[in-house]
Amino acid sequence: MDKINLLVTISIIITFIALFLSFFLLTVKTAHKLSNRLFAFFLVLTAIDISANLGDLLAISLNVRVFISSFFFLQLPVFYLYVLSVCYSDFKLKPKHLLHGLTFLIANLILLPRFYAVDLESKISFLANISSMPEVQFNHILMHIQMAFYIVGAFMILRKAKKIYLENYAGASIESLNWLFQFTIALSAFYFIALVKNIFKFTQYPNISEGLKIGLLLFELIIIFWYLFKALNNPGLFRTIDSKLKLVQHIISEGKNTTQLAINEKEHNEELLKLQQYMVEKKPFLNPSLTIQDVSAAIEIPVRNLSLLINHTLEQHFYDFVNSYRIENAMEILKDDTKSKVTILEILYDVGFNSKSSFNTAFKKHTGYTPTVYRKTL
Repeated sequence: MDKINLLVTISIIITFIALFLSFFLLTVKTAHKLSNRLFAFFLVLTAIDISANLGDLLAISLNVRVFISSFFFLQLPVFYLYVLSVCYSDFKLKPKHLLHGLTFLIANLILLPRFYAVDLESKISFLANISSMPEVQFNHILMHIQMAFYIVGAFMILRKAKKIYLENYAGASIESLNWLFQFTIALSAFYFIALVKNIFKFTQYPNISEGLKIGLLLFELIIIFWYLFKALNNPGLFRTIDSKLKLVQHIISEGKNTTQLAINEKEHNEELLKLQQYMVEKKPFLNPSLTIQDVSAAIEIPVRNLSLLINHTLEQHFYDFVNSYRIENAMEILKDDTKSKVTILEILYDVGFNSKSSFNTAFKKHTGYTPTVYRKTL
């Protein structure tokens, strides 16, 4: 009885928080409306899924209770679309994205003949023998296949987006991608535990499944709080990239096919010199949101050529290339005795960084020291 009360209590808390946060995301003024709406929808689906635990409390009919439990099939597809919307600034919902609801439709159609369309007595009999019902077994297999598909898909998107970002941008979005990667890992752990729970559900140890269910709810509560904390403390966290941008390896591959990749050595040296002079004289790296398109427009070198020059020829990501100039500038400030009272935080903003963690990481990568230790060694 205590376990049931605990399950209901946690379910009520998570449902309330999920709905409250979804309302906040839908009403807050932001440039990332689609991302907010998709994550709000994900939270609403989470709240609906959890509300199945409140069936006895809310006197929900068996049909509605089972239908609610099938909303799980929509959660990961919506999260997948959310990841796309966070990664790519030009992402838009299209009619083709309705295909992501196919498993939800299949799961319910399979239950139609022997559950939804029968009388109450047959429904009760169905639920009493639920572990042996082929429809339920099929839906659980479908559920786990879907989980693996969308989790792998989300990681692939994040991996590609990070590569594109490093090759074309020099701002702080890499932190948002890293955080979203961590968030996806947390969700992966959650769904893996759910998989284990479902396995025990069809064995002789259903009590283990119930115990894991309570643990999952607590884990879900922590994940939601984590997202809320991160979103509220970093309102500008998500800055997306253009999905039309190509990875350098793809540009090289296309160049081999079209025989337009190579430029002569003279042109190459001229472009490299032009780039280096621009970086030293104009100091564009002081702009924390600098992109490769900005540099391309300023020095009149096509983005494609500039990307190959930096990412392929110099064997540096644009992100690291720009940060190297920022670090060199920071080192000059740290060496200047007249600026000994300038704080590390002031320096990082002055040279184009907008995050202490990204500054420390880049500085240590470039010098082998943290900024504070480097200053002390001078």
